[in-house]
Amino acid sequence: MNVDQLTVNTLRFLSAEAIQKAKSGHPGLPLGAAPAAYALWAKEMKANPANPKWDDRDRFVLSAGHGSALLYALLHVFGYGLSIEDLKNFRQRNSLTPGHPEYLHTVGVETTTGPLGQGIANAVGMALAERHLAAKFNTPAYQIVDHYTYALCGDGCLQEGVASEAASLAATMGLSKLIVLYDCNKITIEGSTDVAFTEDVMQRFTAYGWDVAEVQDGNDIDAIAAAIAAAKKTDKPSLIKINTQIGFGSPNKQGKASAHGEPLGEEEIKLTKENLGWTYTEEFYVPDEVKAHMAQWAQEGASKEAQWKMMFASYEREYPMLAKEYEQWHNPKQGVELLDDADFWKDEGDLATRATSEKVLQKVAKVVPNLFGGSADLAPSNKSVMKDRPYYSKETPEGSNVHFGIREFAMTAIANGLAVHGGIRPYIAGFFVFSDYMKAGLRMEALMGLPVISIFTHDSIGVGEDGPTHQPIEHLAMLRSLPNYNVFRPCDTRETAAGWYSALMQTKTPTALVLSRQNLPALEGTGKGALQGAYILRDCEGTPDVLLMASGSEVELIYKAYDVLAEKGVKARVISMPCWELFAQQSAEYQESVMPKAVRARLAVEAAADFGWHKFIGLDGDIICMDGFGASAPAGVLFKDFGFTVEHVVEKAMALVK
Repeated sequence: MNVDQLTVNTLRFLSAEAIQKAKSGHPGLPLGAAPAAYALWAKEMKANPANPKWDDRDRFVLSAGHGSALLYALLHVFGYGLSIEDLKNFRQRNSLTPGHPEYLHTVGVETTTGPLGQGIANAVGMALAERHLAAKFNTPAYQIVDHYTYALCGDGCLQEGVASEAASLAATMGLSKLIVLYDCNKITIEGSTDVAFTEDVMQRFTAYGWDVAEVQDGNDIDAIAAAIAAAKKTDKPSLIKINTQIGFGSPNKQGKASAHGEPLGEEEIKLTKENLGWTYTEEFYVPDEVKAHMAQWAQEGASKEAQWKMMFASYEREYPMLAKEYEQWHNPKQGVELLDDADFWKDEGDLATRATSEKVLQKVAKVVPNLFGGSADLAPSNKSVMKDRPYYSKETPEGSNVHFGIREFAMTAIANGLAVHGGIRPYIAGFFVFSDYMKAGLRMEALMGLPVISIFTHDSIGVGEDGPTHQPIEHLAMLRSLPNYNVFRPCDTRETAAGWYSALMQTKTPTALVLSRQNLPALEGTGKGALQGAYILRDCEGTPDVLLMASGSEVELIYKAYDVLAEKGVKARVISMPCWELFAQQSAEYQESVMPKAVRARLAVEAAADFGWHKFIGLDGDIICMDGFGASAPAGVLFKDFGFTVEHVVEKAMALVK
């Protein structure tokens, strides 16, 4: 048995034994796809395990994340520091080998992949980042950004809509350094793919504009490596269909759905080893020949990085300004100086916060050069274009405004890929109601700790005539329920600036800027206080009789109700609450200073579902909210009909005080 085949079988049995020890996992993919993964990593992929974060490494995404045992076996065998003990702790609490690969948790894992299909879209984002950075920083003599993005997917990934959305866009964008290996074993959990997936995938990808190839024998390492090498020579993204057998080598489970998601069993592992000519009796064994082979591979990888560093040093001497910019683009926190920039915080007048955001975005774009993003075909409406910059296209990859097309889910997952790649600060935009389509991607960026900025406009029943299908009611509650996710709903110009500034300062938390369609008045006293999530906008002498709290467009109502209540002898405190999550991060002393526990008369106002407000209003408080869907009518009519008026606020507040 040659060293290539020996290494492949090592990967197979490390995976199968890890799964067996955990009594949980998916052995079918590792057994079938190990030759493809090995051919890629050993023959074609550029990496240095001694520095897994080398900027110009090739990226590998296991989109079929349930096959994580294979990735962990690769990381061990190829020298990334994952130990045999780590493999033995597969799927155990606090291990480095969780059930699905997790970004920043395990060295060498480029992105968190769990829900099928998103990994492909992440890979599109990584390839997009590479192409944009290359257009910005490469010169004829110095290709300092020159790497490929690879994804390994299965039949399940290609059935998910997000993969189709992303693949369509990848071809339009000309992402020729994106190569997807399709592990085609024709088995899913319910059995043969013939029950639900009979399309010709290669014809579909050809129609998208991809280069396609097929390897008939998934065990032919040389043929797989040759197909990858050929894909590198095309000017299109590439799909390589590799025909495999799930659970390969297992006498009783090969080709069967039972190989997908359950351990083989001790006896079946023994039979599989005999079937594949594996003569070693020790569990979790890596033969010396494999270790020596992988040490040579690691040495070659280190040499490639050393050559890149030498090239970058020459680049730095010849192009010092470009090199300085390159370093700046890789700084995770930019725009700090905006905190003391009076122009950034100036009052822009009575504007919709979507229009205010557009003005703020232009200011941000001047100080954050690697800002890169766009909208799902709604830029004119959600005002998300950087006006002094060109659009990205296949012909103009240096452009930093992006046409994502009507692909909300893919846009979000692509932005996540941009963020994990590095060097890019991504933002995306859409109507707030379409966050439904984006939710799975938003959840993954929160889980990964990616500071992606989402511009969400048309934030309430203020959408008006488009009706309840386009009026987000439960969406604030949905996003606020996400751990590690900041939802910022500003009430005017200065709070919008605060939202943008807060978003820019995040390095491990994504932010949603939730903005109005309709004009909102500039309110006296707003500004940097919004950075604390909630703050006192208007106050009274002594202890207030009632606390009035709101976010976004409804802050105007409580602001005006303050005066009416004062005329009635009621002392009110007006609290603007643009971001609950930031408020929760403040000290207990600050929170008490804004919302004294002794004041139990509390009224919250928000043109959305009441879910979540009860932790602020307590048992004795009340809420003016939406308890159903909206309707189709002008915004002013709807706000009045649903009780969002100063008069109703005063009525409710008086009832609480009495």
